[in-house]
Amino acid sequence: MLRNYKMTVSYDGTRYNGWQKQKNTETTIQGKLEQILFRLTGKEISVQGAGRTDAGVHALGQVANFRLDTDLFEEELLSYFNEYLPDDIAVLSLKAASERFHSRLSAAGKIYCYRMYTGNAKPVFDRRYMWKPDEIPDAERMRRAASFLMGRHDFKSFCGNRHVNKSTVRNLERISIEESGGGRELRLTFEGEGFLQNMVRILTGTLFECGIGEREPEEMTGILEALERSRAGQMAPAKGLTLMEVRY
Repeated sequence: MLRNYKMTVSYDGTRYNGWQKQKNTETTIQGKLEQILFRLTGKEISVQGAGRTDAGVHALGQVANFRLDTDLFEEELLSYFNEYLPDDIAVLSLKAASERFHSRLSAAGKIYCYRMYTGNAKPVFDRRYMWKPDEIPDAERMRRAASFLMGRHDFKSFCGNRHVNKSTVRNLERISIEESGGGRELRLTFEGEGFLQNMVRILTGTLFECGIGEREPEEMTGILEALERSRAGQMAPAKGLTLMEVRY
């Protein structure tokens, strides 16, 4: 019987060209998962993800679903994935879901974390998971700027796809900026119902520019109203971003 399976996936995105399968490369997360299902069944089976993380972006709690007719128990299927997946991808959980469940369409929200190193020495052991900018930003200025971004707005200025033809209105429920690691790290947490292409990285880069005095926090309102990507700031490097959780 064909069943709909939901799984939670964790991955280090360093050597991958993002989540979405592409014709010109085999190094995508979706592609690797679909290869495992082809190995098991000899058939092309589509794996749908909750979010299309960019090249180099990581995930602790990506969610995906696929449909499969198998005699394997859920625990056996979980073990099969983890036996053949590379060491930088793991399926944390897998279970049968309702027929109507869709990892992206059923999602109520997502939580992302961006890690920025603000210490003096190199972040040797975390260098693949955090951005070390040349200047140390003022966290309080970044928080002031973030306060203008929270709520329901048109975030077209913070979208990397200039030709997007869908609504760019999103509800950004939370931006928290916390100092950790004895003052050697800033953690920016973004929570919302959904995010546009590159949106979290552009938000982070713009907040960083406020933090180092290149922009004033109050400029955020004008950037939102402009609906122009050129008005927002730089896009922060992919390696600092992790998809933490998908809410349902």
